[in-house]
Amino acid sequence: MLPLGSALPLGSALPANNHKLIMSEHNKPTLLNRANQVLRPKGHVFYGWWLVLASSGIQLLSGALWMQSYGAYTVLLQREFGWSKTVISGAFAMTRIESGILGPIQGWLTDRFGPRLMLTLGTIGLGLGFMMFSQVNSILSFYLVFAFMAVAASFGGFPTLMVAIVNWFDKHRAKAVSFSQIGFSLGGLAVPLVVVSLTLFGWRVTAFASGVIILLIGLPLAQMIRHKPAELGEVPDGVDASLQPSHNADGSPIVAPHNFSGMEALRTPAFWLISFGHALALLTVSAMMVHLVPHLTEGMDYSLAAAGGVVAMLTGMQMIGQLVGGYMGDLLNKRLMCAVCMLMHAAGLFLLTFATNFAMVFAFAVLHGLAWGTRGPLMVALRADYFGAASFGTISGLSALIVMFGMSGGPLIAGYLADVTGSYESGFSILVAGSLIGFVCFLAALPPKAPQKRPAR
Repeated sequence: MLPLGSALPLGSALPANNHKLIMSEHNKPTLLNRANQVLRPKGHVFYGWWLVLASSGIQLLSGALWMQSYGAYTVLLQREFGWSKTVISGAFAMTRIESGILGPIQGWLTDRFGPRLMLTLGTIGLGLGFMMFSQVNSILSFYLVFAFMAVAASFGGFPTLMVAIVNWFDKHRAKAVSFSQIGFSLGGLAVPLVVVSLTLFGWRVTAFASGVIILLIGLPLAQMIRHKPAELGEVPDGVDASLQPSHNADGSPIVAPHNFSGMEALRTPAFWLISFGHALALLTVSAMMVHLVPHLTEGMDYSLAAAGGVVAMLTGMQMIGQLVGGYMGDLLNKRLMCAVCMLMHAAGLFLLTFATNFAMVFAFAVLHGLAWGTRGPLMVALRADYFGAASFGTISGLSALIVMFGMSGGPLIAGYLADVTGSYESGFSILVAGSLIGFVCFLAALPPKAPQKRPAR
């Protein structure tokens, strides 16, 4: 046996026990092992991840057939009916305002009765709404049908799904939200397929077929959603809280976050700053949903298929951003990440506004897509981190009253100014400034302090 600290002669073999020691030092958790601990904390796949998969499928349907294909529909609607960009944008804006106004009611209903019932009703409504959309022949019927579809899409989509995910995950919340939103990005990648259908079969046949697809696929997926893990005898993240560490690395105790009520959240500056920052981000996002394809086809002479390719490229970047946001969001400061994303939104839209070649359009797709994808899941995770999960639906619904102005205002600003000036330059420039203001909002949105309990009298 060699004395402690002595070196082995060159070329000699390690003793068996030393070999085991070195192997154990190198036998640290691999990426595969860490992933297994997250997905299978008790030896089987945690049901929360099946819920995430179902949520992703529901958002894929919404993204492909509804939100991200709307710009392609607008081109054909303008050709057939001769409607202005303001009219087309107004319908989209109206749906966002309507969803925002109903947000608090929807949030309370989801907290009260659970997301599965809301999703079922919303999915049925959206499927029937697409079938009715295939028969519109006037501005009035177009607006009425879109109002109905907006309510259905809201009840059967993102806000309702996030209530379930926030309750099922804590430590891995950003990852869960981002993985569920990958479905929406995949929907964007499917837009070229929708464009092919629009080109070959027309918008009416495509709309009716979309309704059938939503009913056949969306309804079974909605039945997989559960409100809280306790319904299936599970706990958040699939790991018993009593087995989690009680102290941070610096030795300070881990304090459970306070679950704010809706009224308590309203009294914090963070609620308003996050809401305004989110609204300003959606000025750009919503404007691109409606006006990106028209801008590329009319302002830059792209074909409809080529514009659909740009949408697919943008959503490919969005998917990458979602993966980054999901992983890094559980490790880094979510608030600062959101602030950086606002700068990327501003830079990307600036490049698109003054684009003279494909390289500038490509840079827009990269910056805007990465920012959108990264920031998206952080919006949900940041609110849940700040205000807790107990009243998340209600708090998100109250925030929607502010966020709706961004979602509705972006298309209206860009569309109206394009009609007046003949180009998107002035409208898009205003949205760039909005993104920069959003950057400041997120920087200022510091974590709220738990309200002090009033002493009993």
